[in-house]
Amino acid sequence: MKENAAIGGKIIENRKNAKRLREDKRHVAAVVKMFSPGYDVRGIPARRKYKANPWFRRGTLFRSALDIMRATTEPLIVAEIVDWMLAANGAASARMDQIRGLQSAVLASLRNREGKGRVQIVDGRIPARWNLAPER
Repeated sequence: MKENAAIGGKIIENRKNAKRLREDKRHVAAVVKMFSPGYDVRGIPARRKYKANPWFRRGTLFRSALDIMRATTEPLIVAEIVDWMLAANGAASARMDQIRGLQSAVLASLRNREGKGRVQIVDGRIPARWNLAPER
């Protein structure tokens, strides 16, 4: 019975919150109309929620990849880096879509920092092999 009452309380709280959010949305639309009367606010998309990575907190992915590259002597492809990262975190039951997403994130992170003194592509082969950049 207590669970039923708790759920009922959450439903009432969510309805109040939805009403407040609708009012906030109307206020924002009114302000936009004040500054630009011809602007259609219906074209503004809803903000997407960030899907959190279950193994790496925000900002730690690149550092984990660097740790893996420091631990090895040979250049690695992104798939190998991700496999080592998952093994280091004990994530043996990762789904294929999660692994692909992690590979994409690591690759984007490495490409973003390529040529800035931290990582480099060793040769032009496909898939690219990554290594730490030499110390300056």
